[in-house]
Amino acid sequence: MAKDDKKRDQKREEKKEIKLFEGTALRNREAQNEEERVAVWVKESDLAYEAELKALQIELMKMLQDMQQSGDRILAVFEGRDAAGKGGTIQRIISNLNPRNTRVVALSKPNETEQSQWYFQRYLSRLPSAGEFVLFDRSWYNRAMVEPVMGFCTDEQNKRFLKDAPMVEELLVKDGIKLFKFYFSVSRAVQKERFEGRKTDPLKQYKLSPVDNLAQDYWDQYSVRKFQMLSETNRSVAPWTIVRSDDKKKARINCIKFILSAMNYKDKMAEKHLTPDPEIIVSGIDELRDMEKNLLEPDKLHG
Repeated sequence: MAKDDKKRDQKREEKKEIKLFEGTALRNREAQNEEERVAVWVKESDLAYEAELKALQIELMKMLQDMQQSGDRILAVFEGRDAAGKGGTIQRIISNLNPRNTRVVALSKPNETEQSQWYFQRYLSRLPSAGEFVLFDRSWYNRAMVEPVMGFCTDEQNKRFLKDAPMVEELLVKDGIKLFKFYFSVSRAVQKERFEGRKTDPLKQYKLSPVDNLAQDYWDQYSVRKFQMLSETNRSVAPWTIVRSDDKKKARINCIKFILSAMNYKDKMAEKHLTPDPEIIVSGIDELRDMEKNLLEPDKLHG
């Protein structure tokens, strides 16, 4: 008996280490009890999330198909602190979209040639063509937060960027590009928790970087730079949209809803199903007002 109990305990421990891929629960919801099947308890909220995500991903496919006919162009900029959930949201957006018409741009640090060019040059060469959906996993806004905090640019370069960015974006929008600017806002405690998770999850090892170790130390400096960035670049023609991302699943769902609700395409889902949660999606102007109230009390600020 003792041996049987030990084996059962060992199996339980092994099962604890197994993580189901997203969508597994939904696909097997109606599965019957059969040989070689294992019972897995899943939260109802996880099933609801997977079902809603799938419905929204179908809407994204419909939107992209319509873009092939209309020639619309979408550029979505994803910014935020490290571990804020930008990459995960991008993955859910593109997972079922045609790669011929969908591109993710995640640039590494500029090489020697790029450093000698106009700052925006290497980004503008990757703008969407007719019918394309382009997502920037970090963008020219590196110069608004990461670069000045980490000492990768001068104060003059930072100030010049904050003046130039609104003019560049206005030109893009006037040329017909649908521009979304998302800032993913994560709290300090949740960011720390996610950093710790990266150290133990082999599938997230690639996300570890020396900058991670400094993100918490420079938290307040990033908050100041965020306030400056929003103050200088939140314009009516190209406003910021803040995504509260302590809950990754809610952040993903509501970010996708925001994009879909702003686009016109055939056979669009009823608007009531595409209305973002106001607790998760916050306008740039409202975020600025909140920061103005609490800038001297960093602990009250959102990430």
